[in-house]
Amino acid sequence: MHQRRLHVFKTLKEDISAVFQRDPAVRSMLEVIVCYPGFHALQLHRLAHKMWNWKWYFLARCISQFGRFVTGIEIHPGARIGRGFFIDHGMGVVIGETAEIGDNCTLYHGVTLGGTSWAKEKRHPTLGDDVVIGSGAKILGPFKVGSGSKVGSNSVVVKEVPEKATVVGVPGRMVLSEEERRQQDERHLFDLEHGRLPDPQAQAISRLFEHIRSLEQQVVQLQDQQKVLNDQVKQDNLNERRA
Repeated sequence: MHQRRLHVFKTLKEDISAVFQRDPAVRSMLEVIVCYPGFHALQLHRLAHKMWNWKWYFLARCISQFGRFVTGIEIHPGARIGRGFFIDHGMGVVIGETAEIGDNCTLYHGVTLGGTSWAKEKRHPTLGDDVVIGSGAKILGPFKVGSGSKVGSNSVVVKEVPEKATVVGVPGRMVLSEEERRQQDERHLFDLEHGRLPDPQAQAISRLFEHIRSLEQQVVQLQDQQKVLNDQVKQDNLNERRA
């Protein structure tokens, strides 16, 4: 019993520490305990998850529903969440029954960890450790998002993401690999600096314009060559007539 209490307090301390670590707006521990809906939703989920594991399903769902009502965050009691989890702002976050979240992950508001099947099986995503999901992003399906990966705001991810990758867009595309991430400044582990993320659509459009300019230059060159050839033919015809 004593060890169980120590474990509960240790987990609570880690959850509070995660808020201080990733939200520069926080001022005190009391503020976290009283004013942070993401923290409230997480503590209620930890209680509901215990009830779920004890097969007290109805009570677990009631606690989950109460947490949804007071925080705007919906976490199914069956979902597995690791240590140091942080939901920033949180309104509209949805985490499905078979979702699994590793340690030190961060979710912003409007994130969905959803499923694509009605079958009673693993149908929600698994997040590794140190994953950051930007606001409004949708992770849909029973695949893994590798540890250290980041998903940009409003992205829709429907396939597996390798470790330490950065994914943006609809559907989500990897724009930074692990090697490229090593070349960037890694001082802020939990930052998702959208201003530094490449835009794959803009890059594709830019490449298209470059290709069009190249084709235009080739057309001009061909027109010039044709003009020279026509002038040469006219001169040859004129020389034949004079002869």
